[in-house]
This record gives sequence, C-alpha cells and structure tokens, in this order.
Amino acid sequence: MIVVSIAIVCGVFGMVLGSFAGAQVWRLRARQLVADKKAGESYSKAEYKKLSPLLKGKKQQDRSRCLSCGHQLGLRDLIPLISWLSTRGRCRYCDKRIGYFEPLMELSLAAAFMVSFLAWPWHLAGLQWVLFAVWCISLVALIMLVAYDIKWRILPDFLTVSYGLVSLVFVVLRGRQSLNDKIVNDVKLYSLAIALIIMSGVYGVLYLISKGKWIGLGDVKLGVGLGLILASWQTAFVGLFLANLIGCVLVIPGLASKKLKANSEIAFGPLLALGSFISFFVGARIMDWLVIASFF
Repeated sequence: MIVVSIAIVCGVFGMVLGSFAGAQVWRLRARQLVADKKAGESYSKAEYKKLSPLLKGKKQQDRSRCLSCGHQLGLRDLIPLISWLSTRGRCRYCDKRIGYFEPLMELSLAAAFMVSFLAWPWHLAGLQWVLFAVWCISLVALIMLVAYDIKWRILPDFLTVSYGLVSLVFVVLRGRQSLNDKIVNDVKLYSLAIALIIMSGVYGVLYLISKGKWIGLGDVKLGVGLGLILASWQTAFVGLFLANLIGCVLVIPGLASKKLKANSEIAFGPLLALGSFISFFVGARIMDWLVIASFF
C-alpha cells in the first residue's frame, strides 16, 4: 500500500512538472523566434506573432497565456490535466481549441515518474533517493526535448546541454552509490566510454558523412546525455537497437501507405529517448535474451 501511495505521489509530481515543462517549451520557442528575428535569420512571422505575448515584461514576470487570444491564465486554468478536462480542451476565454500538446506532456511525465519509482533498479535508501531525484530532473529535461523535437524538428542547444549536465551529475552519483552500507563503484569507465560512442559517436560519424542530411547535430548532442545516463555499453546498445526498431515500426507503415516519403524528415530524438528509457530498466535482460537467441 505504501509503495502504491508513493507511486501515486510520484505521478502527481510528474504531472505538475509536466505542466511546467509544457509552458517552458512554448517560452523557449518564443525566445528562439525572437533571437532568429534579431539575427536576421528566417522565421515564421505568424508563429512569432502568436508566441511573442508569452515574453511580455521581464523573464521572471512571464505569465502563461492562451496562444489564441493572449489572455493571461489564472490558477484555475493551470491545474494539470483537470483544467484541460474541465474545459473540454478549449480556452475558457475564447473557446478556441487548446490541443493535446500540454496534457500529453503531463501524462507522459506522470507515467515516466511512476514507472521509474516502481521499476527502480536499486534499493531506494540514503543516496539512492538523491540519485532518483536527479533522474526525475533529467526526465523533465528529456520530455521537453522530445516535445520540442516532435513539434519543430529541432533539439535546442540549451536543452541538450542542460540534459547532458544533469546526466553527468547522475552518472557521478551512480558511480558512488551506497548499497548495503558499502560504497560500490557501479560505473566502469571503459563501458561508459563505449556507451558514449554507441549513443553519440556513431551518429556523429553519420552527421559528418551526410553533412547533416541523415541525422541532425542535436541528436548527436542528445546521445551524449543518454550515453551518460545509461553508462554501460550493453544498455546503450539495446537503447539504440530499440530506438531503431520503434522507428521502423512507425515509419514502414507510413512509407507503405505513402503518407511518408523516403526524404521525409523524422524526429529521431523521441525514438532515442524512448529506447533509452526502456533500456535503462530492462536493457540488461534484453541483452541476455539477444545473446541466448544468437545461439539458436
């Protein structure tokens, strides 16, 4: 009962942070458009007009607003999921559709927090709670990266660097985790180095060979953070395998139905993130199955 209660609390925290993450993604996009405009680069004027009200006043005074009418949102409009359900996915001020972007982020992060707690590979005691907290922070940055990549096919440097730094803190703490009152080094440097090569180096080579046509530089940077999180070549290999497998499952039907073309732009960041998330918890088992299957 206690485990279920804590899992529910984790889900609620995830939903709240998912709501925060959703708001920050829109603000980050607005700041990117402002920066592009000042730099004289091409940008969507319609999108700029739509999102610029989010940056009224000083940064610390930014307030959430309806993206259709610009009305500043109150507390009752910002309750994760409940506010969206109570208005049936519409703005209570202009009745325009809000969309599924925010509630999906809230539900995704809530589910990720709950699964992480229930499937956490180590006993949660002492330093492990700190490690778990850092993991949850990394998930917030990761869900923002996933949402941004799905919506705009870009992985912003600010988010990839932030995620990489949190991942670095995570792997350092993991390398000094406390188990049975003994300090155990759970991270082997050679395995960590291979994990970074698998998750980032391979895509770095593809990026250089194709000059950015096959893979984006953002995916290469994201791979660094994911490699640090996974911290072993086995889970990194499985994470990359799952990312490509999920990609094939999603892309092949699209190509067969001609909804996608051979040169269609695919957001690969979310696939890397999902594959790595799954591999973090069950990657070692999947690797064992793959090894056993190779003998038959």
